[in-house]
Amino acid sequence: MDMDTFVTTVYVMADDFCKSRAAAWPVQPGPAPALAVSEIVTLAVLSRWSRFQSERDFFRYAQQQLRPAFPSLPAYRQFNRLGRAAGAWLARFSHALAAQLGTLANVYEALDTMGCATRNAKRRGNGWLAGEANLGWCNRLGWYEGLNVITSVTPAGAIPGFGCAPASTKEQPYAETFLQARAVQPDWLPEVGAAPAGWYLADNGFCGRKLHQHWAEDYGARVISPPQRHQSRQPWPKPWRRWLASLRQIVETVHARLLQTFRLERERPHHLQGFRARLAATCALHNFCLWLNIQLGRPKLAFADLIDW
Repeated sequence: MDMDTFVTTVYVMADDFCKSRAAAWPVQPGPAPALAVSEIVTLAVLSRWSRFQSERDFFRYAQQQLRPAFPSLPAYRQFNRLGRAAGAWLARFSHALAAQLGTLANVYEALDTMGCATRNAKRRGNGWLAGEANLGWCNRLGWYEGLNVITSVTPAGAIPGFGCAPASTKEQPYAETFLQARAVQPDWLPEVGAAPAGWYLADNGFCGRKLHQHWAEDYGARVISPPQRHQSRQPWPKPWRRWLASLRQIVETVHARLLQTFRLERERPHHLQGFRARLAATCALHNFCLWLNIQLGRPKLAFADLIDW
């Protein structure tokens, strides 16, 4: 697909979504924003391709190639501010795309976390996200300074829920907050999305019989995870572990797309709101590409050759 067709398709879907939700900027003193909510949602989603080295690199591309489609494109600083302000709409747009893939009817969702470095862990000083990002461990990165991203992924590869926390956050308290938020649906945390009708499949970092009972009774969240081998009197046999790992493999594939194809592992944000907006835009682009591949009869997660740059 050529880039012009891709941009048009994204914009039409974003505009329809914003009109259906009456999305508009809040009334504030001063000049009105140069871009409508649907326009900034479209541009934020397009900016996540790994072809662009950074947000500024995409902005230069938009100035040169997308000016006819977005004639009121503002200066970079205002564009960046609008992108941060649209974080909630980006998250809702991502969930709307996932809903078109029938996420609520899935038998299960795979729950897992991944590390996102925001700064070199060996650098001195506090950095930009002091008090929000910290030092944690990730099997992929080792010790890193940044944020811990949680995702809930369907068997088809859609992302109906996600969130972020400091890198040192452990899986069990992380899941407690995530599952509670999905049950309560607070307006200030739109990333988490709606709770599924099926089960959650997780690794042994989310284990705990009492915790699973508490999540099921209080939040309606049914979680399956293998117990820790060295702590359980009845460890799972190897065929059970292989069965669960085979079902959860999709989440590893999706994380690879988010980190590499959509540039999430190269983020160095200066503000937590900016990271949340970029994470929402990344998940929205992932869900959109998944939907588009299904419409075109292509392999669902074949994103690398989707656009003829």
